[in-house]
Amino acid sequence: MGRLTTHVLDTARGKPGAGIAVELYRLENEIGTLVAKATTNRDGRTDAPLLEGASFRAGTYQLLFRLGAHFAGEGFLDAVPIRFTIADAAAHYHVPLLCSPWGYTTYRGS
Repeated sequence: MGRLTTHVLDTARGKPGAGIAVELYRLENEIGTLVAKATTNRDGRTDAPLLEGASFRAGTYQLLFRLGAHFAGEGFLDAVPIRFTIADAAAHYHVPLLCSPWGYTTYRGS
């Protein structure tokens, strides 16, 4: 069965992004429905997949990483949205976020 996982790396400090709130929305006709919430652990990962099993299905999703508190007002990023499409409900989708107070990047990981 497929699943969705994520993690956050704080590239400015060279360590995992711990304590960051993450929200997952399923998008239909540009309207988002919250399907999962989690907070990253000390390793920058969520303790469990954000989505798996019967609820893991093809579609468009958005992860929202709430970075403001993590960077304590430094820089200008408050929240980072990442919109992506799940095409294969049997696959593992891993969406990491590499961030600093001033920028971020992401990719489909493994």
